[in-house]
Amino acid sequence: MYQKIIEDIKRNLGENNDLNRKYLISQIDIYKNHEYSTEIVKEISRMIWDCLTPQEQEEFARIIEEENPIKEILIEVEFYIQNNDYETALEKLDTFMKTNPKLYENDKVNEYHSFQNPLEELIFNEFIGCEKELRYIPDNQPIEDLYYAYGFLLRDASRLDEAETALKEALNLNPVSTKIILELCDIYKMRTPTFNKFYFYNMDALRYAYSGYELARIYKNFGFYYYEEGNIELTIACYKYSLKYENDPFTRERVELIESNKKITLSDEECMEYMKSKHIKCGANPFIVENMEKLAAEYENDNLYDQALYFYRLLYSIEKDEETFKKIKSLDMKTRRVKRKI
Repeated sequence: MYQKIIEDIKRNLGENNDLNRKYLISQIDIYKNHEYSTEIVKEISRMIWDCLTPQEQEEFARIIEEENPIKEILIEVEFYIQNNDYETALEKLDTFMKTNPKLYENDKVNEYHSFQNPLEELIFNEFIGCEKELRYIPDNQPIEDLYYAYGFLLRDASRLDEAETALKEALNLNPVSTKIILELCDIYKMRTPTFNKFYFYNMDALRYAYSGYELARIYKNFGFYYYEEGNIELTIACYKYSLKYENDPFTRERVELIESNKKITLSDEECMEYMKSKHIKCGANPFIVENMEKLAAEYENDNLYDQALYFYRLLYSIEKDEETFKKIKSLDMKTRRVKRKI
């Protein structure tokens, strides 16, 4: 039904964009009480946008950019966070969230998503995909960041139910964001007696992780989980494996203390065998590594050195490969030369 209505509306469009706009506006009024009114109005709005001249689109985009309450509140909140005034930051976001309507909600036809980089979109398409039509949230509407910041501050204030709700809103927008998933893990670590949700969300994070920092945090989470389960060998294995990605002195001391108290010492190979026995993947997903390499090379070939460096640095953080390190140094020098010329 929805698709037929849209096709009928499109069939009545002609070459005159002024007349098209008037016609489309009239259709909004006709279908405002329809079963699919939300979806129809959204699609008509996109058609109206296509009827605007490039100059009109540019002016409209400029107005949106200048009057961008989401960006403004995030900048304000970031100031307070940087100054360790989490209480004021949360007060500002509490007020904003109560007085501003929700944007880009999924409907019967469309799914709205945002991704922090092209790699995340590839991960999403590979492991999740859309059940409906994919609609991208514009880059100048950082709603994912808004919900993440709100969830982070609510968690810090021990308002855990509200924090979980806010973070799940962020996760709906970007289902493969390891950063968001790990914040949810922290909530489930604090309040669930069985740690089931903590474990399964941590497994999700491992599936999508693409930085050494994320992998280190994930394996430390597994170390905590198996310590609570009383599985000392897996506790040591996971904590030790996290050190491959982040040489954290606290974690190293913790491993040494457990090994000393329990009189257990595991080699790197034994650690990996224990982890594999519980289906815990050792390292980043091969699909992610392969596509990270492709993206880095493509950006380098296009002389987009900043973007190439971003992915090469991520790649090095998980692979610690000498060739990748040399590539980073070489591209870093090229980038500096380009910037000096500018």
